[in-house]
Amino acid sequence: MITEAILNRKGARKPADVPLEILELLNEGQIATVNLSEWLAEDQTALLRNFLKEVKHLPEIFEEIEQGIQQLKKQTVNTVNERIGKGLYQYIETSGNKELFDLMSQHTSDIVRGWAVYVVSNQLALSITRLLELAKPFAADNHFGVRELAWLSMRPVMVKFLDKSIEEMEKWALSADENVRRFACESLRPRGVWCAHINDLKENPNQAINILESLKNDPSKYVRDSVGNWINDASKTAPDWVEDLCERWESESDTKETRYIIKRGLRTLKK
Repeated sequence: MITEAILNRKGARKPADVPLEILELLNEGQIATVNLSEWLAEDQTALLRNFLKEVKHLPEIFEEIEQGIQQLKKQTVNTVNERIGKGLYQYIETSGNKELFDLMSQHTSDIVRGWAVYVVSNQLALSITRLLELAKPFAADNHFGVRELAWLSMRPVMVKFLDKSIEEMEKWALSADENVRRFACESLRPRGVWCAHINDLKENPNQAINILESLKNDPSKYVRDSVGNWINDASKTAPDWVEDLCERWESESDTKETRYIIKRGLRTLKK
């Protein structure tokens, strides 16, 4: 039974401290994670098995994806998520069963919804504009984990079509939805977290200036943190550019929001 206490829990501080009852419900896909500890503790292979049982799909789908997971050189939360998402994409493409994607997209489990973004990002026959359009609901998801997997899954594709991706993110940076605005910045951070660097933006961060300009006075701390981190990333390879940018922003936008971003963006240079 899923009680109000379970739904409103704060979550354990460490993955090892997640209660067994909660872990079982997570692995069954009956509840979503509430923090990073639960996200890291969840057994994605068990969740996949239960999800496929729930939607009445053949066991060989699970076996094939499980073999792919076992063949990974390094099994991390992100590499396993990516492999499961790719395996589900391959099944959907082969079988033509589009309903499975819809079920994933609307699932209670945040991780299952995250797999759905990988189904999107693997559709490389589509234009980057169309892929981003399909990914947008996940970028705007109300769960932090889905939003993280949204940019993580889309980032490699965006890098392949960097100019067009920057152009699209300039539009997203004007969104009324703070989660979409945050994606516009986070997805193209020069260095980023848990992902490969974008060398073009490390060497020439000014390519993304229009995105940053739109967000330099953002009312959302969630967005401001991302902008500050973006600038801090850039400071490690383009310190002069960052110093000039922050100096200009100080004179043009004397607000607490911009000052917060500048302070966060200069933290490495100020050490």
